[in-house]
Amino acid sequence: MFVETKKYHQRGEIIMAQGVLPYQYEMEKNARDMTARAGLLLYLDMMKAMKLSWHIEREVEARKDGQGWTDAQIIEALILLNQAGGECVEDIDQLESDPGFTRVLEKLYLYGMNRRKRRELIRRWRKEKKRMLPSRSALFRYLSAYHNEEAEGERKPHKAFIPAANEYLKGLQKIIGVPVNFVQCHKVEKQATLDQDATLVETHKEKSLACYQGYQAYQPLNTYWVEHGMIIHSEFRDGNVPAGYEQLRVLRESLEILPAEVEKVYVRSDTAGYQWDLLKYCAQGLNERFGVIEFAIGADVRKEFKQAVREVPEKEWNPLRKKVAGKWEETGQEWAEVCYVPNKGAVSKNGPEYRFLATRELIKQLDLEGLEPEQKELPFPTLEFGSKGRYKIYGIVTNRDLPGEELISWYRQRCGKSEEIHAVMKEDLAGGKLPSGKFGVNAAWWQIMILSLNINQALKRLVLGKSWEPKRMKAIRYHIINVAGQVMDLTRGLIVKISCAQRSWETLVNARDKIMTLTPAPGG
Repeated sequence: MFVETKKYHQRGEIIMAQGVLPYQYEMEKNARDMTARAGLLLYLDMMKAMKLSWHIEREVEARKDGQGWTDAQIIEALILLNQAGGECVEDIDQLESDPGFTRVLEKLYLYGMNRRKRRELIRRWRKEKKRMLPSRSALFRYLSAYHNEEAEGERKPHKAFIPAANEYLKGLQKIIGVPVNFVQCHKVEKQATLDQDATLVETHKEKSLACYQGYQAYQPLNTYWVEHGMIIHSEFRDGNVPAGYEQLRVLRESLEILPAEVEKVYVRSDTAGYQWDLLKYCAQGLNERFGVIEFAIGADVRKEFKQAVREVPEKEWNPLRKKVAGKWEETGQEWAEVCYVPNKGAVSKNGPEYRFLATRELIKQLDLEGLEPEQKELPFPTLEFGSKGRYKIYGIVTNRDLPGEELISWYRQRCGKSEEIHAVMKEDLAGGKLPSGKFGVNAAWWQIMILSLNINQALKRLVLGKSWEPKRMKAIRYHIINVAGQVMDLTRGLIVKISCAQRSWETLVNARDKIMTLTPAPGG
């Protein structure tokens, strides 16, 4: 039953008439001291601890000589937008409308600066600064500085092409390593397992190109550092650019980014990485710093590989198990070493040697009668094994000497985590909704999203603790960010009062204490 509600005025306040249930909405006109996002302030602490604004002003410089908002203010505003759950530029107005949160920003605006820096920042404004966060129009104008129109002129029809980044975008790409280095300073890892994988970001922008699945998309290629759970390199690409296009170059750039303490590198990739230049680079130890890089990469299951798999004696197929809660469980799959020498890999007798492994899984679904031959084709490689039936086949190439079952288990660990991190980018953060038809604008938006992801990972890894590391942004927003608070301005500083009934109270206080103990990042 629909119950009509009408607005009326009572004692100067706007009241809603009672509805189906006995409660009313009432507008609070003087809500300057209230915030619905008290936990979002933790990210300000975290960015301050890693001296993010200093790094931004040093590397980006898109607004160095301009008026109004600085690079750091705009980029940090977009980071906060990501963490708060905003997915488009327009959502910045929702964050600006939180009076308690913007009141804190106002108090922190000049905090920690010397007199000279304060004067420089104040002089950037010709008129009185009324907003604490940039407007949507200011954000759009800023993001447009990252678009390289000259590079767009080099595009050729039906050719894979990655527009060259301008100086501002190159600077922004460097910034995503700031949280990585900050975490490394406090939790040193000497090993780096790098998972390289591309993800499709569906879009309806007019200038976007069709991906291999037939719809319009962009296809960034990401390099994920497993031990820290962070992205160290992400290259934004058009949808028609193959996932493995120039993957060796991306790997080299990723290796250069790794902190000095890293001594050993492992690489995992799906079949996009099945490229002989990449395999040889890793196997022959052509990287001066790391030497031989051990890898496991999905192998193309072509006619020749299928023939080699068919020749494997039946007795050499082993049951494939996986560990669940410390116990081995059957998967219904089998694995075997395959004697396979690809023509391309046999050019030099002195070249590196590779191991090939295959897995097979019986296809239990029966063919349906009445279907055309093309309708019976499955979206993965298959192979008939006589009376045993039809199997799904997968190949792996590696230079590691681990036992087969252990190697396959290690290789497959990339799948679940890679898919999860892509879901976080596109669903939890703002990577799934791109703001423009211009490539450079979207590339900058994507890099800022990656920066937001790394900051969130740093917060979980260094501050919130192990129990929070597997949690997605949905849980963090529910338990930590979206907490109501009252902002009070006292002589000794700001106080954000949170109800003692809130279970998040202890988490927030402990988190701030933990951030205080972190060694500050180097920089100005």
